[in-house]
Amino acid sequence: MNVSSPWRRRTLLVGWLLALALICVRAAQVQVVQAADWKRIAEAQHRTDAEVPAFRGAVLDRDGMPLAVSRERYRMSFSTRELSDVEGTRRMLTETLGIPQRQANTLTAASRAWSVVPGLHPPGIQERARGLRGIRLQRELQRYHPHGGLARGVLGRVLEEQGEGGIEQAFDGILRGTPGREVVARDHLGVPIPGERLTVSPPMSGNDVVLTLDMDLQEIAHEALEEAIESTGAHGGDVLVTDPRTGEILALVSVRDGEAASLSAIHTPFEPGSTLKPFTVAGLLADDLVSLYDSVDVGDGTWTVEGRTLHDVHSEGVMTVGEALRVSSNVGIAKSAQALTPGRQYENLRDFGFGVQTGIELPGEAAGLLRRPEQWTSQSAASLAIGYEISVTPLQMAMAYGALANGGRLMKPHLVREVRSPDGRVVERTEPRAIRRVVSERVAHAVSRELVGAVEDGTGGSARLATFQVAGKSGTARAYTADGYEEGAYYSSFVGFFPADDPQLVVVVKLDRPSGAYYGGAVAAPVTRATMEAALAARATPLDRAALIRSAARNEGRRPAITSTAQFADQPLDPPLPPFSVQDGDVRGIPGLGDGVTLPDVRGLPARIAVRRLHALGLRVERPAGHDIVGSVPPPGARVLPGDTIRLRLGQRSND
Repeated sequence: MNVSSPWRRRTLLVGWLLALALICVRAAQVQVVQAADWKRIAEAQHRTDAEVPAFRGAVLDRDGMPLAVSRERYRMSFSTRELSDVEGTRRMLTETLGIPQRQANTLTAASRAWSVVPGLHPPGIQERARGLRGIRLQRELQRYHPHGGLARGVLGRVLEEQGEGGIEQAFDGILRGTPGREVVARDHLGVPIPGERLTVSPPMSGNDVVLTLDMDLQEIAHEALEEAIESTGAHGGDVLVTDPRTGEILALVSVRDGEAASLSAIHTPFEPGSTLKPFTVAGLLADDLVSLYDSVDVGDGTWTVEGRTLHDVHSEGVMTVGEALRVSSNVGIAKSAQALTPGRQYENLRDFGFGVQTGIELPGEAAGLLRRPEQWTSQSAASLAIGYEISVTPLQMAMAYGALANGGRLMKPHLVREVRSPDGRVVERTEPRAIRRVVSERVAHAVSRELVGAVEDGTGGSARLATFQVAGKSGTARAYTADGYEEGAYYSSFVGFFPADDPQLVVVVKLDRPSGAYYGGAVAAPVTRATMEAALAARATPLDRAALIRSAARNEGRRPAITSTAQFADQPLDPPLPPFSVQDGDVRGIPGLGDGVTLPDVRGLPARIAVRRLHALGLRVERPAGHDIVGSVPPPGARVLPGDTIRLRLGQRSND
């Protein structure tokens, strides 16, 4: 007889009772004491708190045309094993998304565990996929540029919801907006349940930023610059168009190696050469050290100063200071500048804004170089007088010439006109601001008259217009690198403003290392003329037409013969723009302002000529990549209204 059997049974019974007691205690702990905590954990598994991205504010041009906007797009993916309707999914892929049938079959093949549909798709895909189980849609906000790369350098880009470069970076906090929160219900597999979303706090869209850019002028400047780079073989170039009265930037284009991404117009200084001479003369006149009629002897066109010999191309003998400026005499300007003390010469250039940042609303602006007098060499005074030993940006040059054009006031440049809330209210507006008065109106007008002579009779003849007087100055300077001056490489530039008697536009053109002809008057001045001609032809530009007519009337009878060297600016408009007039403050005689115009057939024309003809009709032009024009949208013969956008269809350049 086994005496231990009762004890074994008792021990097992006690063990089972203890285990049962522990289970009951744990159950009570879970069901009663920890009930609230476990309930929160269970709900968290089936409900997820998610961030709802906010729409980024739009960037608009001065007329409200969108330049950068956010649009809602969706990525689509699915598990083929969970698809409730394979055939319906295939039809959606082919009919709604335009995916080829073979690719749709591959994506929905039973052998694939998971498929991702390529591309981003419009919001309408939600409705189409609503009745198809197993499909996942992921919402994204994509930054879209309706004008492609036309103003990409100014706008910048958005990477991972962060602005990078341009306006996107400078105004990131204003454009960004405030994300919202929502609760999403999920099934036992963690998949969101359609329709089970609760918005806790809605997203707040960012503010819109309205620029001073005029997209017609931006397109005109971009077209003229690209044509100049192609025809001269330059490495790149810059074109700026500003309003001298307000400091507004109307067009800002930089192209390097065929790309229009970086803004060398504000980032990359260069030695300006002769375009700096007007400011030397302005400083002399402001201090009453010389008059424009004082004589200066340039001898045979050479002058050696402190071991350096200056050369003139065409001037010799005795001439006035005004004539020295008109014909761009290095010797004449440098000799005249001897009347300036180093301190006053430095202050004069600094007052015109050289050597300091302008404060434009873009990141990465360069200040250029203007050394203090104590750092000068014995040659510096003569070099600075003619635009050497100083580096400037095209933006600084535009604002300095704007001071001559507007009567002597240096304006602060601005690119942002106003900030608007999502409902359209103006939150902030930028008003024109004068930094300082640099010279008197008398001095500014006197120098401007000589700059008109530089265009009419001097080195800037290729910038002349038949109806309006243009004031301007060309410049040619050797390209400088870290290793010194580059042999045979030059920066060619021209700065002009018109109409000279009541300036509305300042145009700065700089070409980087053109091949062949490299003088600014030969290669950069024609770009200025082409830009001004196209601006006059385009009816949507911010020009004051009534003021232009008054200016033209003052110059009536002045019809000089103009021989243009611009290969892209000397084609007549077909049909030519008819005369126009002002009656009771209204512009008359321009066809198409009230009714539509017939879209001409531009197929087969060079792109530059086609764009100018469409601009002359008051139309905006969108030109995708390519070369030869093969059609347009709308098609030729369609009736369109001034201000409409015409899309040119381009093909590849033909062999001939």
